[in-house]
Amino acid sequence: MSDKLRSVTEQSFKVDVLDAGRPVPIDFYADWCAPCRMITPIIEQLADEFAGRVEFRKADLDQVPRVAARFGVRSLPTLMLFKDGKPQESLVGAATKPAVSQLLDRHT
Repeated sequence: MSDKLRSVTEQSFKVDVLDAGRPVPIDFYADWCAPCRMITPIIEQLADEFAGRVEFRKADLDQVPRVAARFGVRSLPTLMLFKDGKPQESLVGAATKPAVSQLLDRHT
């Protein structure tokens, strides 16, 4: 995993995401989710490419069920971008690198 990716927990969510000074894309995933494993290399590449502009986070659905429920995550993978403490946009499913990159460009 890229050193630009950090896991978020139920306890760290407020500080790591809501109080962050930059846009925060969160990759909601699960180890048992095949499409989640397919997009992991894309997320890792973009975490490196957008370093300094966004703070990428990963959230294991099995570890953060209350956070996922709070923000309506119902399918995996879901990439949700937070800015100024609020969700802005989501991509659901195995998104392509250009689609994720365009989402990030719109918010940075």
